[in-house]
Amino acid sequence: MEREKIFVVLGTQKFQLNRLLIELDRLKEESILTSEIFAQTGGSDYEPKHYSWKHYLETEAFEKKMEECSLVVVHSGVGSIISAIRKNKKVVVYPRLEKYHEHVDDHQCEIGQAFAQRGLVVYCGEKDDLMEKIQEAREMESRPFVSHNDRMLETIKNYIDMTQRSRRE
Repeated sequence: MEREKIFVVLGTQKFQLNRLLIELDRLKEESILTSEIFAQTGGSDYEPKHYSWKHYLETEAFEKKMEECSLVVVHSGVGSIISAIRKNKKVVVYPRLEKYHEHVDDHQCEIGQAFAQRGLVVYCGEKDDLMEKIQEAREMESRPFVSHNDRMLETIKNYIDMTQRSRRE
C-alpha cells in the first residue's frame, strides 16, 4: 500500500500560520503522524524539521503536489479550499486566527465552518485535536463540489475585500 501523502497549503499572502506547522512537526517527531507531508508555507517563518516544505510553489509544482496527495490541510482560503475539493481531495481546514496575528480578523473561521456545514471539509478549530481531525477527514466520503450558488462565493469574496479595505483605512 502506498504511503499517504498530505499537502499543507498556506496560501501566498503575507500572513504566517506557524502554529499549524509546529503542530505537524510535533506529530511527525513523535511518530503520531507517519504520512509523508509537504507544506507550501507561504508567509510563515517557521521552518519544519520533520517534513519537506517550500515557501511558495510555481503553479505547475503546486498542481503536481495537489494531484499526488490524498489529503490536504489548508488555511481557510476560499480558493485553496475549492481547489482541493474540485480535485476530490479530503480536506482539513485549519483557519488563521487574529489573536495569533495570523490574519486581520477571524473570517477564516466562518469560511471553514460554512464549508464544513455543507459536508465538504473537516473543520479544525483552535481547541480541536489536529490528529483527530485528520483521521476524521480520512474516513469521510469525498463529495464533489458543485457550485449552484455563485452568489455565496461572491459574498464571501466581497466580505474579505471589505474587511481588508476597512483595516487599511
